[in-house]
Amino acid sequence: MSAPNIALAIFKLFYMRNPRNGRFSKLPGAARIIERLLFDGDHMVALPRDAVVRINQQVDEPEQIVLPSELVDYFIDRSVYHWIMNFCICRRSNPCKDYPIELGCLFMGAPVMDINPQWGRRVSKAEAKAHIRRCQEAGLIHFIGRSKLDTVWLGLGPKAGDKLLTVCNCCPCCCITRPAAYMDRRLSDKLKRAPGVSVTVTDDCIGCGLCVQEGCFINALHIENGRAAIGENCRGCGRCVERCPQGAIRMTIEPERFMRETIGQITGVIDIPVTTS
Repeated sequence: MSAPNIALAIFKLFYMRNPRNGRFSKLPGAARIIERLLFDGDHMVALPRDAVVRINQQVDEPEQIVLPSELVDYFIDRSVYHWIMNFCICRRSNPCKDYPIELGCLFMGAPVMDINPQWGRRVSKAEAKAHIRRCQEAGLIHFIGRSKLDTVWLGLGPKAGDKLLTVCNCCPCCCITRPAAYMDRRLSDKLKRAPGVSVTVTDDCIGCGLCVQEGCFINALHIENGRAAIGENCRGCGRCVERCPQGAIRMTIEPERFMRETIGQITGVIDIPVTTS
């Protein structure tokens, strides 16, 4: 068995089948070792679904709407290489019963040319954008940025680390984000909230707890004094906004800051060939 396949088998058995195994990263010295092997240099930014942003957008300020998928489009338009996986490794590993397994990651950058051709295909910019829209329509949430774990399980080698841009399309039940709630902060902090994104609980909250039970992959929500409260570790994915039956959780995005600073963060950790055409 090749090194990438060994890493993939360990990943499937240890983390995907039981996310609570992330607690082992809190053992003395474990987080440092795991980081070096699988997460060194990672910086993944959570992008809420377009539908969540539309729900919370002020009707009288339509010109202020900046949708998260527009940020993905920004990188698609400027990248030379685009690759769509035929499957999501996380949903295949479980296997997932609620979300499409065939909607896999979108990768950009020269290293995509070394991905096993049986696992996906190189696509045009238009095809890449259509894939992102299908993922959004299926209820998946994007994480975009640098992910060493992807270079490991894809077998791309260490030199691909700062040249592969990952766009994960995550479901709430199966994806790599799930162990993050139990991992050492050294590792879980690799998943970032997008700049300019804030999530608040309004006075409409009745404390039903549905957001706590189903709406947060990072366990940032809890019930306090009969209503939901959001902790500092919220990643701004917006899943709780959709789960709230009262519409009591609101998300706001500062358009200019969201685009400018998120783009700056990603280009600071990823060096991919770009085109102006």
